[in-house]
Amino acid sequence: MELNSLRQFLVVARLEHLSRAAEELRVAQPSLSRTIARLEGELGTPLFDRSGRLRLNDTGRLFRDHVERSLGELDAGRRAVAEAADEGVGSVRLVSETFLTLTGPVAAYKRAHPAVEIELHWAPAEDMARRLRAQDVDLCVASQPIRADGLESTQLFDEAVGVGTPLDHPLAARTSVGVDELVDQPFVTAREGHWVRRLHDRLFAGSALAPKIVCESDEPSAIADLIGAGLGIGLVPAFARRSVARAPLAWIPVDSPDCRRTVTLYWGADSHLSSAARRMRSTITGWNWAAGEPG
Repeated sequence: MELNSLRQFLVVARLEHLSRAAEELRVAQPSLSRTIARLEGELGTPLFDRSGRLRLNDTGRLFRDHVERSLGELDAGRRAVAEAADEGVGSVRLVSETFLTLTGPVAAYKRAHPAVEIELHWAPAEDMARRLRAQDVDLCVASQPIRADGLESTQLFDEAVGVGTPLDHPLAARTSVGVDELVDQPFVTAREGHWVRRLHDRLFAGSALAPKIVCESDEPSAIADLIGAGLGIGLVPAFARRSVARAPLAWIPVDSPDCRRTVTLYWGADSHLSSAARRMRSTITGWNWAAGEPG
């Protein structure tokens, strides 16, 4: 099997759409279709269900997992050789649900190791375990638990999540607020899958009335600005209060022990982390999150 065919298969498996995969790969769709058909012929079984929309079947998912691990090992070997040739400079690939949290340690790392190439990627938490096991990335920072085998982790910090409101909002002067007092409020939140949205959905799961969502943002960092503009209220983590202090909004604690987030660093248990990635892991785990400076 050709490596290029396997890489093309992974794109089709991820998108489950031939034309979009062909566009991303910059190849003709008929050529991509032939590649997938040839791969299925070599394996002797279909990898996709083609009744209606293209769907990866159980055999395809099994094969995808093995291909990801195999190509991940190959890429890890290439990086190890490149790192040795560059006398330990190397690169590190970091994935997070939000980069506001990581601005401090990443900036400090770059100042200390200016020659290291840093790749930052956004991904939802449910994709992180697969990407770590495939060695597609080195480190992941998640604001929600990742329950999967083959990972190691360390908790970075745990914090309260409050409600941000415009300064002229009736709740703005409160010292705390109950969940039941928020159900009739217009909410600005993130799209489904993001930790803010999942916390939002858990908080109001037992309420007879659900808050009206007036904005689902693709950019969680913009939520505070949208709240300050008067569009509605929304959940804002305590870590972001330094940004909130510069925005025209108030931050109110929520009377619920569940209105919190735990930020955790994950890496593959069997991954061969480069020295650059190990140094990044040490920088992040050693960071003083309360003071916003190296530990």
